[in-house]
Amino acid sequence: MIDVLALAEEHLALARESAHGRSAHTYLNEGTLRQAVIALTAGTVLGDHDAPPAASLHVLSGRVQIVEEGQSIELGTGQAAPIPQRRHSLKADEDSAVILTSVVNISE
Repeated sequence: MIDVLALAEEHLALARESAHGRSAHTYLNEGTLRQAVIALTAGTVLGDHDAPPAASLHVLSGRVQIVEEGQSIELGTGQAAPIPQRRHSLKADEDSAVILTSVVNISE
């Protein structure tokens, strides 16, 4: 069993100590399913990157924005949303911890 809230707090502390303002850990890696906790300090941006075949973001604490093509989806504590199937970035408006759930390596 994994205490996701404790893991989030641990990685928020690591993000605050990091020169890059972020810390992440994949805690579930089962077949094509991945779950990771990502912690970002206020103002930190994960630059543009491609989306996996399917993914969602769940905010454990703080406030973030998923930004794509000039539009943003704002999410606060307790909120979740699917990740757009286009290049996007993630910006922390305040110190934040999120869970990224993704499906990867799907054979086409």
